[in-house]
Amino acid sequence: MGGPVESCLAKNKLSARGVIALGAGKHCDGAGLWLVKADSKSGKWVLRLTVFGKRREMGLGRWPDVGLAEARETADAARRELREGRDPIRERQKRRVEAQRNLHLFRDVAREAFEARKSELRGGGKAGRWFSPLELHVIPKLGHVPVAEISQIDLRDCLAPIWHEKTETARKALTRTSICLEHAAALGIDVDLQAPRKARALLGKPRKATNNIPSLAWSEVPEFYTSLDEGTVTHLALKLLILTGVRSRPIRYLREEQIDGDVWTIPAEQMKGREGATAEFRVPLSNEALHVLGDARRHARDGYLFPSVRKGVISDATMSRLMERRGMSARPHGFRSSLRVWLAEATNARHEVAETMLGHVVGSSVERAYRRTDFLDQRRVGMPHLTRSTVMYSERRTENGKQEAQARGDSSEVTAG
Repeated sequence: MGGPVESCLAKNKLSARGVIALGAGKHCDGAGLWLVKADSKSGKWVLRLTVFGKRREMGLGRWPDVGLAEARETADAARRELREGRDPIRERQKRRVEAQRNLHLFRDVAREAFEARKSELRGGGKAGRWFSPLELHVIPKLGHVPVAEISQIDLRDCLAPIWHEKTETARKALTRTSICLEHAAALGIDVDLQAPRKARALLGKPRKATNNIPSLAWSEVPEFYTSLDEGTVTHLALKLLILTGVRSRPIRYLREEQIDGDVWTIPAEQMKGREGATAEFRVPLSNEALHVLGDARRHARDGYLFPSVRKGVISDATMSRLMERRGMSARPHGFRSSLRVWLAEATNARHEVAETMLGHVVGSSVERAYRRTDFLDQRRVGMPHLTRSTVMYSERRTENGKQEAQARGDSSEVTAG
């Protein structure tokens, strides 16, 4: 800034009307406050300061948006901070950062948190299941609220209408809200990380207990299996679900290239509870399962062995409706429970083998680091087999019964009790 310092020591040298008449140039109001005009219609305010021994210039806004009175007021506040031993330029920057933090709306933080977690979710989160509890039940009420202002009262009022009626959904919404608040804290936003926990306390214990998916007793499964005698896609999918014990999604999205001999390798992203895992999951296939796959190949389309009638693959609801039409309360996912109970009651399967058959992660991360096996051989001879006896499963029966007798005579770690 040109001109001697002494020429601008006196304060309030300019007037509001006089400022308008000034032409291009640098005009001093006093005590370091200058108006720098580019022309008669535009300019900017600058405050000259000496901060900790260094000469600094602090912009105070554009003229005429910022008038003379406002510029003087801002300059006085800056001089006051300087007298108190603070850097007014740094203090202003802190206030701006704080204001920006407070403008982080919950809906924006929630989407950012979702994007950050996509790589950990099955299929990159494309199905939207992780985000949907937030999108349906939290964002409509709290999306416009700055995340730093969200309290346990807000969360209680938001989720109270569904806490007893849609308990599991409400719990997911609260848990994912907690993840969003942790994400906001990582961004440097001052949030209440305890708000979800305190909201849960305010909501109380849900009246409606979570119901398990109905299942068949394992002794009833053979009869149901033999009733699936049609070669339709739905019947074949249900057969394979019973024979392998896997969830319906990997079966519905089964592709030919996943089968290698008598081993089915399920991609990691298709396995629930293994989001972000790099390990695939191998499933040993019995002779009966291979026979079912052979029948399914006749229906294959676009690489999928269980296509829908119109487009894509069959839905989980398709298999459920088949059981519903038969007047059954049990559902496809319940066959996994049937299998687990059979393993516990009718076999001597070790816990880790039985759990691995269901695709469950067993043991701590340290245990898994040292136990580098998926028990494929033990699971192979213990996979479900259908028989006429009380044993739940057996190989496909033939007219002369040789395969059935061979299945009952198998010796393995998993044997009928």
